[in-house]
Amino acid sequence: MAQEEAQKKSADVVLVSTEKPMTDKEVPVPEKEVTPEEKAVPEKDEKVTAEAEKSAPVKEEETVVAEKVIVPSPEELEKKALEEFKELVREALNKREFTTPAPPVKEEKKPEEEKKPAEESKEEEKKEEEKPAVPTQEEAVKSEEKPSEAAAAPAETKSEEKAAVPVTTEKASGAEEDGTKTVEAIEESIVSVTPPESAAETTVITEAEPVEPEEVSIYGVPLLQDERSNVILLKFLRARDFKVKEALTMLKNTVQWRKENKIDELVETEAGEEASEFEKMVFAHGVDKEGHVVIYSSYGEFQNKELFSDKEKLNKFLNWRIQLQEKCVRALDFSSPDAKSSFVFVSDFRNAPGLGKRALWQFIRRAVKQFEDNYPEFATRELFINVPWWYIPYYKTFGSIITSPRTRSKMVLAGPSKSADTIFKYISPEQVPVKYGGLSKDITTGDTVTEAIAKPAAKYTIELPASEACTLSWELRVLGADVSYGAQFEPTTEGSYVVIVSKNRKIGLTDEPVITDSFKVGEPGKVVITIDNQTSKKKKVLYRFKTQPRSDV
Repeated sequence: MAQEEAQKKSADVVLVSTEKPMTDKEVPVPEKEVTPEEKAVPEKDEKVTAEAEKSAPVKEEETVVAEKVIVPSPEELEKKALEEFKELVREALNKREFTTPAPPVKEEKKPEEEKKPAEESKEEEKKEEEKPAVPTQEEAVKSEEKPSEAAAAPAETKSEEKAAVPVTTEKASGAEEDGTKTVEAIEESIVSVTPPESAAETTVITEAEPVEPEEVSIYGVPLLQDERSNVILLKFLRARDFKVKEALTMLKNTVQWRKENKIDELVETEAGEEASEFEKMVFAHGVDKEGHVVIYSSYGEFQNKELFSDKEKLNKFLNWRIQLQEKCVRALDFSSPDAKSSFVFVSDFRNAPGLGKRALWQFIRRAVKQFEDNYPEFATRELFINVPWWYIPYYKTFGSIITSPRTRSKMVLAGPSKSADTIFKYISPEQVPVKYGGLSKDITTGDTVTEAIAKPAAKYTIELPASEACTLSWELRVLGADVSYGAQFEPTTEGSYVVIVSKNRKIGLTDEPVITDSFKVGEPGKVVITIDNQTSKKKKVLYRFKTQPRSDV
């Protein structure tokens, strides 16, 4: 025993001695295995941070590129808005929304009401299928005792299905042998409800029949037919700041207005007796420096009581004015956006009626509003000349209320002293009528006008050369007059005499504004015109000339 105990103790000692070195060896082993894992974690973090740092500048570049893509050019915005507008117009034409819509049909609710009993029967059908098909003992006994009732059950269901579907299903489920009969009964009840569904389907088909797209023309141009339509649609978009839905509403209102006022028929009608008087008030004459047709309006003619004594005559003038506008619009070129498809309006306020004539000004405002709403963006510029002193402060005060910012940006106001200069800034003098300071008369429409300045208290000379025998003719005008005019012919050959063409004479404000003169030249030389300005103000001189060969030489 003592030896066994000693062996156990030695074994214990050995075990203890063997366990200690094992623990010493095992301790560093897990440290080596753990440290790589611990190191692996920061390596991953470093990789993540490195990737984040690399991705950071890439994101900045992406945002810069995104900003460039987000901000499209005005041309792209205009093109996108036009495409959206065309889609809405096409949809409106397909639905015939430009005509008066038909009253809605009220028979659409009937098919829905007829579908309800069919749905209820289907739900009850599902409930019956969930019930056990094996009859209970009581039901079996009852079925044996009363076979006649079970045979009569299908007949009863047929009679009661017409009144109420639930009653037929309960009786049919109580049958003993005919599980199939209950299904047939239910099918019969469903069949009795389905015919109205087929009728409903036929009504839906008849309502969904394809309708031919509506054909609408405006200003003589069919919508969505060619490039001309795009130019017109762009005018409506610009008038509503490229808000597509508002532009569509404006287009629909314009089409409706044209139908109500029968504009297409109005263009073909002949003008009345008052047309000759109306043409003194409003007329188209020449083009501006960019090629736009110019329309002149004289508000002083509204003082004519014979023409504008009552509302009937005012309405006649308005119809005539719409007819003139429509004819001028149809004469424009809509073939491309670069074509000149708008006007320059010149409104002359000389002797215009005062603000005291409210009825007349209300009529004028109503007429202007009609043109703005139904002929949008047809004015590239509006010049108001000979504006009285009281109108300028009135416009500065109430202009923002009366007109839109887009319209105000096109308006130019000028008093009597600056009217001619304002017109010549946009329209060449040869295109301006004599009435408004120009030289547009029957010489030749292609002759250009030269502008010059006669300084105060000085003489200004003009030389018109003639190299051969010809007839030399010229037109001259001095704005503001109050100068002296004279002309003479000076030959180039020695020994020839100077010929006085026109003696010096004073030109006043009441004299003919345009001086027209000519001279038959028999030898080479020049005509010298002298303008003597003895006033303290500079004067603008306009002149043009032409030569024609002489047939009598």
